[in-house]
Amino acid sequence: MPEDKTDLPSTLERSPKKAQRTWKKAHDSAVETYGEGERAHRTAYSALKHAFEKVGDHWEPKDEKGPSDPRAKSGGPDAKGETYGGVDFEGSTKDELYERAKKLGVEGRSKMSKSELAKAIDRKQDQQTRRARE
Repeated sequence: MPEDKTDLPSTLERSPKKAQRTWKKAHDSAVETYGEGERAHRTAYSALKHAFEKVGDHWEPKDEKGPSDPRAKSGGPDAKGETYGGVDFEGSTKDELYERAKKLGVEGRSKMSKSELAKAIDRKQDQQTRRARE
């Protein structure tokens, strides 16, 4: 279990303390249940995405708590459906995603579906995270 800020994923190091506590608490619980590893991390991120949304290279509180994508909405360890890397797909309209894509400089956004916009935003945010790590 990460015990201090340096053990957190880099996107959480740049996020509010509440996001850090949410991830750590969920990770602790998942490690007790599943053991250390990928499943514990996935579980912690799932809990985080219920109340926070990835914006650029960090996490910010969502306006309303709830599942962020079709996979989270279906729930459970064998959940099926698309995931968008922290982009709040379920809680955002296509117009809201379009505006975020515009701010990020996503090209071709005017012809994209809601799902394509969320994926493009996720890719752009991953680029920002990589740059922030350097």
